[in-house]
Amino acid sequence: MKKLPILLLILCCTSLIACSKGQQINGHTTRTAFRSVKALKNRLSPDARIEFEVSFWMLRDSIKDEKEFLNTVDGKKPEEIIAMGKELYQQRKNSGFAGYEKYTSWEDMIAKFGKERIDQDNRKGQKEDPKDKANDIMYKL
Repeated sequence: MKKLPILLLILCCTSLIACSKGQQINGHTTRTAFRSVKALKNRLSPDARIEFEVSFWMLRDSIKDEKEFLNTVDGKKPEEIIAMGKELYQQRKNSGFAGYEKYTSWEDMIAKFGKERIDQDNRKGQKEDPKDKANDIMYKL
């Protein structure tokens, strides 16, 4: 009976420690980093999701060394990744990085990416190709 409270205390502490990293990127391996990014972006609002994705992939593009990249993103929250992305955007824009001259600001770039994503989503559900219908394998009984 004396061991039960100690066991419950250890179990509670373990679960609290395990659950406290739920809002951070696990950067131990590339696979775990991508898995945690996928989980984190699903918890964000659509606007924040686009900012987070763009920031994460900008960082991935700018840091070529895998270990350095994983160390950079490990333990970071989405807000920190977005802040790092904004900073990297400004550095690239100031240095004349190709492709950034068409955007006036970070917000402008995110707005255009958001519009492109909405356009892509709208195109997916609009028209079915008649060839797809001809190749349908559903048989009439």
